[in-house]
Parts: sequence; C-alpha cells; structure tokens
Amino acid sequence: MAAVSRDAVLAVLSQYQDPYLNANLFAADCLRELNVDESGVRAHFTLPYPAGLQTTGVAQMLEMMLASQLEVSAQISIDWQVSAGRTQVQVPGMQGVKNIIAVASGKGGVGKSTTAANLALALARDGAKVGVLDADIYGPSQGILFGVPAGTKPAVQDQKHFVPLKAHGIELMSMAFLVDDNTPMVWRGPMVSGALLQLITQTAWSDLDYLVVDMPPGTGDIQLTLAQKVPVAGSVIVTTPQDLALLDAKKGIEMFSKVHIPVLGVVENMAVHICSNCGHSEHLFGEGGGARLAEQYGVELLASLPLSILIREQSDSGKPTVLAEPECQISMVYQDLARHTAARLASLNSQAPAMPSIEVSDD
Repeated sequence: MAAVSRDAVLAVLSQYQDPYLNANLFAADCLRELNVDESGVRAHFTLPYPAGLQTTGVAQMLEMMLASQLEVSAQISIDWQVSAGRTQVQVPGMQGVKNIIAVASGKGGVGKSTTAANLALALARDGAKVGVLDADIYGPSQGILFGVPAGTKPAVQDQKHFVPLKAHGIELMSMAFLVDDNTPMVWRGPMVSGALLQLITQTAWSDLDYLVVDMPPGTGDIQLTLAQKVPVAGSVIVTTPQDLALLDAKKGIEMFSKVHIPVLGVVENMAVHICSNCGHSEHLFGEGGGARLAEQYGVELLASLPLSILIREQSDSGKPTVLAEPECQISMVYQDLARHTAARLASLNSQAPAMPSIEVSDD
C-alpha cells in the first residue's frame, strides 16, 4: 500500500464520536494499540462499557473511513470490556461485583421494577455478567418479572450464604424467594433494613459486571441503609411525565445527592400512548416531564418509553420485552438505555475521586 503516516491515521480515526461516551475514542482513552506499516493499519480499542454487536459496526465504519480517505486497505480489530467499579468497601458476598446500579423512584407505580428488569437483560444481551437484587421488601416484583416459579427457594452455601437463583442468564435475589407469596411484610423500618442487609451480606454473588438493585419507592430507611452499607456506583431515576410523579422523583434525586451517589440519568415511562386501533398518539400523563426534570438537575434523559400494553403483558408473563421481542422498537430503547447507563457510569468511574464518607442523621 502507499505510505501512510501514523498522524494521518489518527486524524481519520479521531473523526468517530462514540454516541454513548459523547467523545472520540482518543478523548475517551479507548485506543490501546496502533500499528501502521506497509502491510496495513491495525488498531486495537477497548470500550469501557458493554456494546455487543455495536463494536462490529464501529469496526466496519472505521475500516471504510480509512479506506476512503487514505486509500488504504485497513484491518481494524475492536474489542470491548466492562469497566471495573470503584468499590470503596468490601461487603461480604459482593467482593466480585464491579458496579452497583440503583434503580429508584420517589413514587410507586411508575414502572421502576420493569425498567430494572429490562435494563439488566439489555446489559446481559450486550455481553455483561449481571445480577438483580430486589430491595423492595414490602412488594418484591423481580421473581414474577423473570418468571421464577412460585415457591422456588435459593440453595444455601456453607450453611450461611444464599445462592442467587438464575433466570434468563441473570442472577436474582429477592425476599420473595424466602417467604410465602401470600405473607405480608408487616414490619417496622428497622426490621426491613435488617432484612435488606441480610440479603446483601448473605448472598453469594458470582463475579458480576453489574448488580442492578430494584429499590422500593420513597426516600426512607431502606434507601438510607443501602447508601450507607453498599458502595452504589450510580443511580437511575424512573418517573412518568405526571407532575405528581415528577415531584417525588425530585425527592429521589435530592436524596441520592445528599448521600453522594451520582444520578446517572432519568428514565421517563408512559411518555405517550399510541392507540392500537387507530394509531392516534396521546400524552395521557403530560408531555416532556422527564426531559424537564433531567435538564433541571443537569443529568441525561436516558430513555423515554411509551405506555404500551406489550410491556405490561410481557412483564406479567415472566418474559420482559428485551427477552420476549429483542428486535422490537421498545427493546431497542431499552438497549440504548443500557448503553447510555453503562457508558455514563464508565465516564464517572474514570474521573471520580474516592467517595467521601456518608453521614446520615437519625432524626
């Protein structure tokens, strides 16, 4: 091939902006190796978030850019890895967990658990090792969402650790696996916090890239217990466009700010309803609320999802949308949500100082 300089190759490669890191591959420190000689161009990149088949498309795009602009036949290999989390304390049973993501809402009924399940499945579909901790002691939902048969109990390891259940490639742990379906949790706050700590410290998670924690609604004991005892790397706030939901979502964002947990972004559920008969679209719960909330707090709007009967039916059947119809438009939104969440977390991990100590008043 014609002689090509290393600088010319770098100039071409730097034109590609990663859509999730919002930077070119050099600014994001993704280039690991670059060889330019008479045999061609060989570049080796590492993406700090799971991207699945996206890496194949990026490699092909970069090859075409080099071939067209430099008139060379280039061979470019791109691989990716999940960035390690910045775990500040060693929690028993969680030493191998790299990133803990809390999915939260200030208000119930906004689709938080469904979002957590589809986020976990989308991360796994892109190649990550993922677990889900159902921290909603009063109303656990993840067993139903993942189709775990009623009455299924976790095995016990070394007479002291629960072995998380596995469903659709995801490790799962929930209070629902330890009690009868019809048993109400009539517990006061300290008992609930103690139960959550048991789930956290007595579950033998394997080496996970991400542990998605499905938080209960509100900003009370469970949320504070989790913030104090577990090194949560970032949080995702779920809301609907409705003013009442947005009010409570703001409280959730403020709570995470007080306990020094970064908010990775906002997910807006039930943003629009499209009639299955006539195709008419209507904003039943208001319009643009999630975007305004994200703008107010300087965070990303990670996804905006419709009010869809498919999401409800697939969730109730134990096969959330990402699993039931992986190529449908809604699944693509969840996949985009997963990549934005993981990339945002990777960016924070690469620049974050050590986490400050957390002080929470007992008042």
